[in-house]
Amino acid sequence: MALSETTPIFGESAIDAPRPIKVVVVGAGFSGIIAGIRFLQRVPNVQLTIYEALGGIGGTWFANKYPGLACDIPAHCYQLTFHEKTDWSSFYARGSEIQAYLESVVEKHNLRPFIRLEHRLTGAIYSEATGKWNLTIQRPNKDSGGETEEFEDSTDILFTGIGGLSRWKWPDIKGLHSFGGKIVHSARWETGEGDVSSPWEDTVESWKDKRVGVIGVGSSAIQIVPALQPKVRHLCNYVRGKTWISSPFLGERAEKLGMGKTESNYTFTDKDKELFKDPAYYKEFRRELESDLNSIHVVTLTGHPVQVAGRAAFKADMLKRLATQPAIAEHIIPDFPVGCRRLTPGPGYLEALCQANVEFISTEIKQVLPNGIETVDGKIDELDVIVCATGFDTSYRLPFPIVGRGGVQLSDKYNPHPKSYLSIAVDGFPNWFQSNGPNSAVGSGSLLIVFERQVDYAVQATLKLQREHLKSIEIKPQAVADWDAYIEHYFKKTVFGEKCRSWYKQGQEEGRVVALWPGSCLHAVRALEHPRWEDYTYEPLDGHTNRFFWAGNGTTVAEETPDADKAWYLSEVDVPPVRLH
Repeated sequence: MALSETTPIFGESAIDAPRPIKVVVVGAGFSGIIAGIRFLQRVPNVQLTIYEALGGIGGTWFANKYPGLACDIPAHCYQLTFHEKTDWSSFYARGSEIQAYLESVVEKHNLRPFIRLEHRLTGAIYSEATGKWNLTIQRPNKDSGGETEEFEDSTDILFTGIGGLSRWKWPDIKGLHSFGGKIVHSARWETGEGDVSSPWEDTVESWKDKRVGVIGVGSSAIQIVPALQPKVRHLCNYVRGKTWISSPFLGERAEKLGMGKTESNYTFTDKDKELFKDPAYYKEFRRELESDLNSIHVVTLTGHPVQVAGRAAFKADMLKRLATQPAIAEHIIPDFPVGCRRLTPGPGYLEALCQANVEFISTEIKQVLPNGIETVDGKIDELDVIVCATGFDTSYRLPFPIVGRGGVQLSDKYNPHPKSYLSIAVDGFPNWFQSNGPNSAVGSGSLLIVFERQVDYAVQATLKLQREHLKSIEIKPQAVADWDAYIEHYFKKTVFGEKCRSWYKQGQEEGRVVALWPGSCLHAVRALEHPRWEDYTYEPLDGHTNRFFWAGNGTTVAEETPDADKAWYLSEVDVPPVRLH
């Protein structure tokens, strides 16, 4: 095909001269912090901004302040691969300690100058003309007494790290807000004795005469109940469904490595922490913990011997811990397989249910009255505080518009269920990658390694866009459809497809699994390792049509820089081992 004389064949710069590229990261939780670090480290000539809606970094670990808040993954497995912490206080880290850890990551990597706190994304529209995302950001107007203002920004690459469990909601209970006492949601811990930023410990003394109702039996309720039980006059736990409470994860491994018994949350001693200062010892300790954590995926497969054995073991353990209250066991031990809904170790929860000041109520709630809660059997419990540990909006439909090519709305793409490509890209939305999106949570293993690999993937895509002078990179619709079919068929062989109410299925007993990766944690790591660039379509930048435009002017930056190392490759030699046989 003949080319116009004005059509550029090659670029005017050196082949390895990186063009300027702008990246906006939304969210300063784990994935946003990882993204900030890796984009700055690996993408040359990058302009980076991280917008965070909250008043501090940490995402869910900054937002949540409820009593007993802790991670249900062992602390030494719930940290970044490149930023180890050896002095965790306990086997399962407290929320405040995890948030402090994230602060330390930000400080070490000097990320603070790139983070804009109290900056909330309120809209994102892709411009086909420019290949950029036009963003609307809301922030406080410091000159108007608490009002907000909006401004616009634009970016070449949009990376969102918005958590799937970040949009909490009140339960649908008649009369809920007619309650005359204090009502609080676990995800928004405001009790009247302080604001949401106040830790529970600051107000604990004021609770000693309170009659408290906790609604729910999810992960938050399982942590809140044992934290409140010894501090309040009386506690009613309203439980609609059933759930498996496991023995603390990896307790045997921890005991083998000298960490003591972990039926409860083991507190590390000064001796333990001193041992962890030995790099070799710590490396072995962490590696063995994570290896065990990554070995339990088979428990999620229907009928697998490990699933069957695990179910029998968990049931026996729950019956033992509820020996003084066997009636509770009848109501709480599930008929569905282990793992069908989120499995939580819940140190102290079952023990708290057996205490004299706790009432386990499995009768359905009829309504909330000004003085308490009435169940359908007519019983009324007079309460001072109601805690709703009742979950989140798990639809993945964000409360602001994200508009892609041709005006397509992300909310439409996510109806009736979210569809994505490897949980990170959506067709019709060029130059956008996400972490912690649909089908990216894991049923076993640590989520943080998945976050790291999702960021790595987005960085590789950004480098390709920059290196090859591309205007856009967009996943093909057929690639999304194929991955969606893979997800649909995969979960048929797992316990997640059984009948149980779970946020994995948008709070439904049956239906599409929208939260979990279709495979193990290690499977996700491998799947994201090498991008399939053939699954994408591309638009060239600046109107060029020759696929070798990126080859530039025939030179390299080193040749154009007088003092540059012009034999850099001698420092990057991959020396093969000598084969003996």
